[in-house]
Amino acid sequence: MRRKRPLRHPLAPLFERSAESLTTSLGDASGRGYHASLRSFLHYLEAHHPEVSRLEQLQRDPHILGWLAHLKSRTPPLAKNTLAIVIVRLRRLLEDLAWNRQLPALDHLLTRDDAPRKDRTLPRALTPEQDQLIQQELLRRNDLASNVLLLQRHTGMRIGECADLSLDCMRSLGPDQWAILVPLGKLQTERLVPVDSFVRQLVDRLRALRPQDASDSFLIGRLRARETLLRGLRATLREVTAAAGITTRVVPHQFRHTYATEMLNAGVTFPGIMKLLGHSTPEMTMAYIKITQPDLRRECELARSHPRHLVPPPRVPLSLTAAHANLATLLDFLRAIQHVLEMLRRAVPDDPTRRLLARMGNRLIKMVAQLCQLNQLNPPEK
Repeated sequence: MRRKRPLRHPLAPLFERSAESLTTSLGDASGRGYHASLRSFLHYLEAHHPEVSRLEQLQRDPHILGWLAHLKSRTPPLAKNTLAIVIVRLRRLLEDLAWNRQLPALDHLLTRDDAPRKDRTLPRALTPEQDQLIQQELLRRNDLASNVLLLQRHTGMRIGECADLSLDCMRSLGPDQWAILVPLGKLQTERLVPVDSFVRQLVDRLRALRPQDASDSFLIGRLRARETLLRGLRATLREVTAAAGITTRVVPHQFRHTYATEMLNAGVTFPGIMKLLGHSTPEMTMAYIKITQPDLRRECELARSHPRHLVPPPRVPLSLTAAHANLATLLDFLRAIQHVLEMLRRAVPDDPTRRLLARMGNRLIKMVAQLCQLNQLNPPEK
């Protein structure tokens, strides 16, 4: 095992306290990452700028720019995403020190532009043919690992979240309505994912396949370490893809992309997909969704045939007799006129006429709103 070089730099205690402060609510992996970034920077200072012993001495040139050049010259070179993470972590450490030590200059030593932008990767959803072949092979095997992979495919969970599911992960939301409780995962949040009867059967099957001598409270009983379980699941997927005749590399996380694309095609809204996947930003969700040309064509045809922004065709009273002369009937007539007026405005090519019809439509909107208020104050007698 490779030993880490001891950190004896005078600034080490300050940076380490800042790292502990930033990673208090984060996982162990994040804490190790922050300490790796500060060690890289302080080892560079120790080797190339030994005169630096106080925070006030730090400057962008030569200290920060020299460290950035040192990182980019490493052999073998760091991956672009890894390099960006290392730089962003040091920037956050400097921002924390600038605030706590009242040294505003530290806040400007590293900027957003110093971190290389991540490559925009295309969604890695499986093709329908690959998805069908893999699911057929998993169903045929019907063992513990295969059922776990099927559960991931039909819930959009991360593979680590599947491994951490509890025995009582199913939650009842009402009559014949169930959801699976996804535990704390990558973003330290938990969520409820609605499921169908097939997923409920998968959970029941996993409970039945659970090792008898497993003494933990996980749905997938662990006889060994968690990482060993995850390696076994990935190995099973490799065997399944080979048996299905798929030559391209497939990883469990692609099930998550496939689930997101499937939900989009099924009509789930974008915010809904964000909730299902447990994402915190729309950018994260966009990286998971694969929108094909047929999808765009279907969406455009649906929008043209059923525009959401139009007033829905209202119910028009058949007659206006004395028995029907009330506020509710008047509202129905005005809504019908409002709908016809809007359809006419869209069909008229002349701009002045369109503007006139738009003004009339705005008046009708105000009239309908006032009558609605009046109808609430004077409800019809039953």
